[in-house]
Amino acid sequence: MVRTANPALMKPMNLSEELEAVVGKGPMPRGEVVKKMWEYIKKHDLQNPSNKRNIMADDKLKPIFGGKGEVTMFEMTKLASAHMK
Repeated sequence: MVRTANPALMKPMNLSEELEAVVGKGPMPRGEVVKKMWEYIKKHDLQNPSNKRNIMADDKLKPIFGGKGEVTMFEMTKLASAHMK
């Protein structure tokens, strides 16, 4: 069985200004947004050292994370989706 990419992940989405500040100018597919968020998180060392599944928000991520200081990686994806149309 050949796995094909989920078409919903491939469709370019319009991004909010807050999200564009982290991942760059949209539109871009959801999968690309998540990939670029991880690049940003790793580049700025924002993973919680005691629990790598948690992301600590800096000033650019806080608006995307609904003002939370720390979210899980699963929450991050859900919260970022609210910034894509």
